[in-house]
Amino acid sequence: MLPAGGGPGAAEPLEWHFSQVFGERAPGEEVQEADIISAVEFDHSGDFLATGDQGGRVVLFERIAASRARAGHPDVRPESPLHANPYEFRYLTEFQSHEPEFDYLKSLEIEEKINKVRWVKGRCSPRCHLLLTTNDKTIKLWKVYEKKVASLAEFNLQNGSSTLNAGGRPGSGGGPYSPDKLSAACSAAAAAPGALRIPRVVGTETLLATRCKRSYANAHTYHINSIALSSDCETFISADDLRVNLWHLDRQDQAFNIVDIKPQNMEDLTEVITCADFHPQHCHLFAYSSSKGLIRLADQRQAALCDQHAKLFEDAEPAGPRSFFSEIISSINDIRFSPCGRYILSRDYMTLKLWDINMDSGPLASYPVHESLRGKLCDLYESDCIFDKFDCAMSGDGRYFATGTYSNFFRVVGADGGCDSLLEASRDPTRKRLQGGAKLPSRFGLGRGGGRASRSGSFSGGEDALAQDFTSKLLHLSWHPQANVIATAASNSLYLFYGSGGR
Repeated sequence: MLPAGGGPGAAEPLEWHFSQVFGERAPGEEVQEADIISAVEFDHSGDFLATGDQGGRVVLFERIAASRARAGHPDVRPESPLHANPYEFRYLTEFQSHEPEFDYLKSLEIEEKINKVRWVKGRCSPRCHLLLTTNDKTIKLWKVYEKKVASLAEFNLQNGSSTLNAGGRPGSGGGPYSPDKLSAACSAAAAAPGALRIPRVVGTETLLATRCKRSYANAHTYHINSIALSSDCETFISADDLRVNLWHLDRQDQAFNIVDIKPQNMEDLTEVITCADFHPQHCHLFAYSSSKGLIRLADQRQAALCDQHAKLFEDAEPAGPRSFFSEIISSINDIRFSPCGRYILSRDYMTLKLWDINMDSGPLASYPVHESLRGKLCDLYESDCIFDKFDCAMSGDGRYFATGTYSNFFRVVGADGGCDSLLEASRDPTRKRLQGGAKLPSRFGLGRGGGRASRSGSFSGGEDALAQDFTSKLLHLSWHPQANVIATAASNSLYLFYGSGGR
């Protein structure tokens, strides 16, 4: 954990290695929009990993035990002789969480895209898991569990060796249950009652099943941007542009509005809510961020409606000169509490910032992500790339932070700023790319020549590569809660990396 004394602890440099990839595309292969990953999340134990995509699907992966990996399990990739990695994952199951809908009252099409996936802690068992998933309007609670299916045999049919799972069902018109065979079996049973056989179970098979337990709908007028589970695992919050709602997991028909920043006159609207997160230890505390670069800490013990925040966190002296784009790039994309609950990690367009909830005078530290792009803000604005929303992640001990950037790169920094790694989501994360002109799409679909990105800051290796491809962006990633393992989503591919050293 981060030390309780006042600042982040020392972070030793990590050496990062490629671990696995799921859904890797071949060079030149066209990616379907529905297959693009839109959410990544480890569970609280780190043994399971969930991803959501723009097609409304949720895919689950499970960790392969180190003992099974050493035994040569067929699903395990051979380990590197130089870097042993006990954190191997394999495909578990997938299900369709959301379908496209249409709101006829507002003439609005609701996409099936998964915005967030959250594991429900405390109500899970090794054979049963609960997940919260959400698209723009509806949150769903899914149960993933093992189900035993029995195979039956010795029915009163011709050639009675057939089992229930081997043919069609009664009345289907085919297989051993066709009407003719059923009629013949009934005639034989009437002629010789003593020949009746009692079906018996010849075996059982364990299958993974999924079921939607609850659907939390019709509570948000605007698009849901985040959901967060409380520490008591009984309630969760959901946030849209103007409101934060509080739900109980067992009540899908009732939600309490705890934050409402909608003005009486919409022309007076100056900011919107961008993200919300619960405190990891105190279920009455939560934080929410805004497009003005502000983070508000709210306490539900003070009032039922938390419009009046308990604390306000603002960077009074943001980096860089003041310009037309200053307010846009100061909008916070994502916030995360540290595991100890003392700190908040935030990500705006240009930087990662670390805040101490006991100090509201400003951030403890600021970490540039892609400072070399500051001179290209005009082009990024014209292509709408300046509105991209990047996730941030924190290691289980609170000493390392990670976030994504362009050209499928992501940055890992130490809390003390002593170590910094710019890595690519590929089989060779540290390779040096050829530098060339930036591929920056305009909003009219025309390519824009960009030249070279300028070098700036303290990052010397690979900073110019960020400006090579603005269409390839690493928006979503998650950090393993117990190990230095990062799962990143690059388009439709899921890459996993592990860091050696540092512990």
